[in-house]
Amino acid sequence: MRIAVIGAGGVGGYFGGKLAAGGADVTFIVRRATLDAMRSKGLRVDSIKGDFLIEHPNATDDPTSVGNVDAIFVTVKAWQIAEAANQIKPMLGDDTIVIPLENGIDAPEQLAAIVGSQHVLGGLCGIVSFIAAPAHIRHVGADPFIMFGELDNRRSARADALRDECVRAGVQADIPTDIPHALWSKFVFIAPMSGIGAATRVPIGVWRTMPEPRELATRAIREIVDVARARGVDLGGDAATDRTLARFDGLPPESTSSLQRDIIDGKPSELDAQLGAVVRLGRENNVATPVCETLLALLLPQERRARQLP
Repeated sequence: MRIAVIGAGGVGGYFGGKLAAGGADVTFIVRRATLDAMRSKGLRVDSIKGDFLIEHPNATDDPTSVGNVDAIFVTVKAWQIAEAANQIKPMLGDDTIVIPLENGIDAPEQLAAIVGSQHVLGGLCGIVSFIAAPAHIRHVGADPFIMFGELDNRRSARADALRDECVRAGVQADIPTDIPHALWSKFVFIAPMSGIGAATRVPIGVWRTMPEPRELATRAIREIVDVARARGVDLGGDAATDRTLARFDGLPPESTSSLQRDIIDGKPSELDAQLGAVVRLGRENNVATPVCETLLALLLPQERRARQLP
């Protein structure tokens, strides 16, 4: 299969690099400093699962030069999806699949509106990683995995082929029986972790042991479970809350989310795609989300300043 990876940050750099290291035909669509670094030094990944270096990765800033590909992983920030979707168009063949690996819940809808729903699968990943320098990724926590599947949960040859290609290259990949359920299960984990982490500005190992922020996280989880149920996805009520808290407790104590790191660093973040989405979807479905609303309100001034908005 021919695979394109849009972006080479903590997610795209790791999984794209892992695929390339495993022998897959991968092209990175990157820009400026990242492209220069890839061409001069290669793609370096320092990982708790084993370091590796792709000395001469296929990388370009011109998607029109790539031709049609079989699969495209979109790994940019959620607020960059529209731009990325327009980059994708020259690489689309009749049966090309596009898999978003963002932390938000509505990336498939955003992509489908631009490239067509026939191309878009649901996708998610699990990893704690970040950019140490252009084309230099550091993976510090979690056993990395990718999940994806057709949004109507039907099995398809194209999804099976991509899963097999990932596995052959050494990437843990799976097709869940219910992709919307899997997407919400990831969302109910990442949004509270991001919100509490960004508000407290400490790693998860600090706030998860304190009763006050842990209680806020618990309430935020319950709000998202309620929103998911209102939208037809049953995460399991109290069991979902317990599972999510257990996932928090299982992370390395120094873990932070990308949203938290971006806000602390004064960069634009995925705040709107995470807490903003909870609040919007809650209002659309008449579900109260007071904790998520409060976290959103507290973080909005920093987000607006990062985006140079009044």
